[in-house]
Amino acid sequence: MAGRCLIAPGSPFEPDVLVLLQEHLTDMRRTSPPESVHALDAAGLAIPEVRFLTARDADGTLLGCGAVKDLGDGTGEVKSMRTAEAARGRGVAAAVVAELVAHARSRGWTALRLETGTQPFFEPAVRLYLRHGFTPCGPFAGYRDDPSSRYLELRL
Repeated sequence: MAGRCLIAPGSPFEPDVLVLLQEHLTDMRRTSPPESVHALDAAGLAIPEVRFLTARDADGTLLGCGAVKDLGDGTGEVKSMRTAEAARGRGVAAAVVAELVAHARSRGWTALRLETGTQPFFEPAVRLYLRHGFTPCGPFAGYRDDPSSRYLELRL
């Protein structure tokens, strides 16, 4: 239990998760140019290299989700972080990030990286990651310099 939510491995194919992921993808496509949308859909989050987590209230209500992908080089990438609109401002994202970082450390990874947008829409997420110790870095794992993308890493 982290804060007032239970964070545990979940399936990206659960009906409520599918709705949250579709909201996420819709926002990403509305906010960023198509070539700069790197969010994963449910199928992309269900591969063996990805650890997918859900955050739920005690009654099972979905509050948010997040995932980390093993990049196969001793590092990982944060993927598809999303907090349900009704749960924003309650520390859900911070709790999910903390669990993802703990997972990365338990795997012995040297860094946890992520790509996010440069548009104002992404500023709350950037502030969250900076509060957790992430710092700017360059593109990684096949990403390219892109004016619509910002890259962050946490050295572990």
